[in-house]
Amino acid sequence: MIELTLPYPPSVNSYWRSVRVGHTTKVLVSLPGRKFQAAVKEAVLIGRCAKQYAGRLVVDVYLYPADARKRDIDNCLKSLLDALGKAGVYIDDSQIDVLRVRRMQQFAGGKCEVVVKGII
Repeated sequence: MIELTLPYPPSVNSYWRSVRVGHTTKVLVSLPGRKFQAAVKEAVLIGRCAKQYAGRLVVDVYLYPADARKRDIDNCLKSLLDALGKAGVYIDDSQIDVLRVRRMQQFAGGKCEVVVKGII
């Protein structure tokens, strides 16, 4: 089992950006997205959580927003799950069979707690 406390994930609206290269448009991870990925990687390294789970997974996400603004709780899952995969917690987020998300009370600055467990 892996337990992590992370910064509040960026929404999918701010996670991606489009860049025009010649006659084509490329979609890239934005600066806030890259900063979030780096923070997740650091937390995984510090917590020695790079397990590279290969089997099926259960992931519990507890979101502590920084303020009372209206938010869709599913809007930050893509950035969170991708960052956990890039940080080495699992091979790919397609391994997740159970995903539970809970909005918690406000927390100054916002945060996200994640629990990843393998399915036996």
